[in-house]
This record gives sequence, structure tokens and C-alpha cells, in this order.
Amino acid sequence: MREIRWPAACLFVTACILASVAAAAAAPPTIFAAASLEPALDQMAHDGVLGSPAPRLVYAASSALARQIENGAPADIFISADERWMDDAAKRDAIVPATRSDLLGNALVLVAPSDSRARVDLAHGARPLLDALGHDGRLAIALPDSVPAGIYAKQSLLHLGMWHALEPRMAMSRDVRAALDLVALRQCPLGIVYQSDAVSEPRVKVLATFPAASHRPIVYPVAIVKGHDNAATRALLAALESKRAEAVFRHWGFDVLTH
Repeated sequence: MREIRWPAACLFVTACILASVAAAAAAPPTIFAAASLEPALDQMAHDGVLGSPAPRLVYAASSALARQIENGAPADIFISADERWMDDAAKRDAIVPATRSDLLGNALVLVAPSDSRARVDLAHGARPLLDALGHDGRLAIALPDSVPAGIYAKQSLLHLGMWHALEPRMAMSRDVRAALDLVALRQCPLGIVYQSDAVSEPRVKVLATFPAASHRPIVYPVAIVKGHDNAATRALLAALESKRAEAVFRHWGFDVLTH
């Protein structure tokens, strides 16, 4: 029987293909997460709470992440900062409905640079905020028509009768972490962010907490992305809902809803 000799080039191509397949199989899963989750998830990844190797973590506004997932971005798990964008992903058949649950809660707070002397009582309307902003200061806020933190902020300010007075004085940011940075870097004297953001940033302090009744409940739903429901992703979802993860989330100022 004649021996078949494969050209070296063919062997090289075959080896590359096998190596690519092996690399893809070993690649860690990817979490698309709301920007406000960055400190907590980064710590979990560093501490091994989410398994080894740690998952790839992609942070942005929930609206941007939902759109990317709906357009086929390679995410395995989606954590939104509100139910609206998870609902949107569900309507577009982009998640596995049976894996969806409410993971976390949060609160909405007014922050200022840590050495600010401003005092604000939300019960007294917009005037205390305008006084704290001064002549040309801006109120940092996430985009109020698409980003969850901005949506909650607008709901609360409308409920409290402050929106129309404050809207011309707002600096609107792509996500809540960008709004936080504006205050931390002293580019804005005030900002509206999540409680968890304030906990994570020593350069700011909380001046007031917005009444929970003034906005929709702040809920972070989690779900597996359609087409990515496998053993590795299920294990990662279980890790996010574990007692170790719960401790980290609480440390960073979140309310845990899954236990």
C-alpha cells in the first residue's frame, strides 16, 4: 500500500485549525454588564469568585449592551441595570428566558466632591441644588432617555418637581460611571449616581438619597444570552448568584435579591 505524504503546508494549516478550535473551546465566557457593576465584578474576577480563568468583562450602558447583544455580539451573560433593556432583549429573542432572574437592587443618590461643603435637602425642591451648583456648575447625570441611571434620575426629579428647573444645568454622560467621574474629577459640583457608585469612589460623598418611591425600583436582571446556554455559562451564572458573590455585591453597596 502506497504511503500518503501530506505536504508540509497542509500539515501546518491543519495544526493551525486544530489550535484555533482548542483555543476557542478553552476561551472563558464573556459577561456584558452594566457600567455600575465594574468595581464588584472586577473584584470577583480578581479573587476567583467567577471561576478560572476569569470571564471576560465588558462594561457599558445597559442600552448599548442590549443593542450589541441583539445584533449578535459574542456575549454569554447579560446583566442589565434595569428591566427595560432586559425586556427589550427578550422581545428580540436574544436571551434564554428560563435563565432570567433579578440579581441585584440599588439606590439613587446625589453626590458631590468629597470636600464639598454643600448641603442639600431634597424636600425643599430644586433651589438647594441650584445653589450648590453655583453660577455655572453642572449636574452630572447619565443619559436620561436611554441609560438606566439617567432614566431613574429623570423619574425622580420629575416626581419631586425639579426636572424642568435643573434640566438646563445638566451634563449628560454616556453612562453612570462617566457621570461619577465628572464629580470625582471636580468637573461638576453635583451628580446623580447609584449608591454603589458612591461606595466605590472615595473622591465623592453622598449628600442625599432620592426617595425609593420617586422612581421605579432599581433592579438588575441577569440572563444567559441565546445560543450560549451551556455548562460553562450555567456555572458562571451560578457563581454570580453564590454566597461569595453576594458578599462582594453587598460590600460595593448593592442589595442582593436572589437569596
